[in-house]
Amino acid sequence: MARSIPTFTGSVDEDALGVTLIHEHIFVTDPELDVNMPHPEWDEQAWIERAVQTLTSLYDHGVRTVVDLTVIGLGRDVRRVAEVASRVPVQIVAATGCYAAEVLPPYFRLNGPGLVVDGPDPLVELFVGDIEQGIAGTGVRAGMIKVASDAGGLTPDASRVFAAAASAYLRTGVPITTHSHAASRGGIAQQDALERLGVPLDRVVIGHSGDSAELPYLRGLADRGSFLGFDRFGMEHVGSDEDRIRMLLQLLDAGYADRIVLSHDAAVFSRVTPPSWRAAHTPKWTMTHLFERILPRLRAAGLDAATEHQLMVVNPRRVLAGAA
Repeated sequence: MARSIPTFTGSVDEDALGVTLIHEHIFVTDPELDVNMPHPEWDEQAWIERAVQTLTSLYDHGVRTVVDLTVIGLGRDVRRVAEVASRVPVQIVAATGCYAAEVLPPYFRLNGPGLVVDGPDPLVELFVGDIEQGIAGTGVRAGMIKVASDAGGLTPDASRVFAAAASAYLRTGVPITTHSHAASRGGIAQQDALERLGVPLDRVVIGHSGDSAELPYLRGLADRGSFLGFDRFGMEHVGSDEDRIRMLLQLLDAGYADRIVLSHDAAVFSRVTPPSWRAAHTPKWTMTHLFERILPRLRAAGLDAATEHQLMVVNPRRVLAGAA
């Protein structure tokens, strides 16, 4: 029986997801800085128009769904993205979660069980509310949960976010995707934590796995059931596409085609790495890079149509909807 996936413009049948970019961002901002220290390259309406152009061009490349993993900590504004979603032919899936790789914002550090303001964990309330009722009163329901840990590992605050994500998964069944630090093999601790919290690891994407050049590490993550996010193509300042392609082909040769998802972790506008910086340092880091350069190279290296369909359609659908 087909399952329904929430998007900005209404729920769709899982079979309608089609080619999916499972780890992207429309707008990455910082609301407090935007008020107090406006970024000179930000013009809201101009960047909304650019987003409409970008996502429309993705449709021309065959993309039908984009997952926007912008959550609390990255400047999520679903009303802004909803304006884009209403004007483009691709479906956009929203996410809930909290990007706090080391330290939570002060509100969450002081509010929750056993804290200064004792009570239910507001992280759980946020995640479940976003999934079941909709985000910020918009009715746009989240279809994915995003969490993060980095070089410092699972700090106490990051561990709390993982626990809240696990609680939300157990209540809703919505999958979890992570930001991981591949160099320190951070996906292992993430899997350990989520498994201990009761989350089946085949409902987890270990994000940024493609930053690693350690085949045993990647095989170990996949053997435990998780999907590997080869989701930073074009992001040359953290790793080369040459290495990503090489590791991807090795994993495909080893039989892991059913455990890999491809994307870019790109953004139409990001305050963290603004457009002028990207133009100078990562000019290929766009949401069309896979289709313009990477997939053609993979095909030339022997990627067949069935495996490409597995990577771009079947695997993202399995993540978002669960296994049949």
